[in-house]
Amino acid sequence: MIKIIVDCFGGDHCPQAPVEGAVKALASFPDLYVILTGDEEILRGELQGKSYDSSRLEIVHAPQVISCNEKPTDVIRLKRNSSMMKAIMMLRDSDDIAGMVSVGSTGALVTGALVRIGRIRGVIRPAFCPLLPTVKGGIVGVCDSGANVDVTAAHLRQFAIMGSLYMENVYGIEKPRVALLNVGVEPEKGDEIRREAYSLLKDTDCVSFVGNMESRDLLAGNYDLVVCDGFSGNVLVKTTEGTAIELLKKVKKDIFSRILYKFGALFLLKMFKEEKEFFDYQNYGGSVLLGTSKVVVKGHGSSKARAIEKCIEQAYRMETSGLSSKIEEQIARYEHFEE
Repeated sequence: MIKIIVDCFGGDHCPQAPVEGAVKALASFPDLYVILTGDEEILRGELQGKSYDSSRLEIVHAPQVISCNEKPTDVIRLKRNSSMMKAIMMLRDSDDIAGMVSVGSTGALVTGALVRIGRIRGVIRPAFCPLLPTVKGGIVGVCDSGANVDVTAAHLRQFAIMGSLYMENVYGIEKPRVALLNVGVEPEKGDEIRREAYSLLKDTDCVSFVGNMESRDLLAGNYDLVVCDGFSGNVLVKTTEGTAIELLKKVKKDIFSRILYKFGALFLLKMFKEEKEFFDYQNYGGSVLLGTSKVVVKGHGSSKARAIEKCIEQAYRMETSGLSSKIEEQIARYEHFEE
């Protein structure tokens, strides 16, 4: 059995979405075992009327809830009975539990994972890696997207190694094309860190490095993984998502502005639905935290059941692919560069 913990509180649609997502994931994977953390009475109420294999689902009572405005260091000390901290501690202490999924406070999750769970041997800093769709029908990962604001060239190379292994082993992308986010595509572009990272990535034989990438090309489908610092990556992902959402709103507004447009839209209704599905982040799961000694997946705070089901699937596939051991093996080849 692959055991995954789901933190059921802290998001906009909790606990309904985590419970429903967990039930759907159980139906998809016969060897999946799910542990729900949170207020037991509330969770049992959410499970009423749902069909699931009760032998593969467990509830662990954790009545406290972490809010997004609480200091992560205070959470670790003072909210050990919260749904998130209970999940983190169980993940650390139980060898048979593979990973966890949470849509709660990002700061608390990262701090708790680093302090209580720890890193894969050789990893300097874990990094978030969310997925976005491309216009060619594929996906592209962005590593890092918020865990590390300040980085070195050595950090960026490790992000490339971990992210490349993730895209290959979890999503089956052979020799993922890896790009470095920069202000231009020429090798000499960017600051000293980016130029040094460019040189390091060229000499990293386990990474299929294809050069620099400008932010406008993120969804073009020419790359499978984009490597960047957490500040730039977070801005890149949120700007891209926000632009897509506002563009869809603009199209909808324009359609309803004229009768002729409404009439024409009837013939394109199927296409519009497909485009909406294409841009919907709920279909792509969450941001995996690459580099922690056990699997951690952070879902969007407004995740609904579909997104959480995908997050659980991500955690499941990361464990079954043996990703952690493969990251440790490849990182060890370059340890002398990070000393």
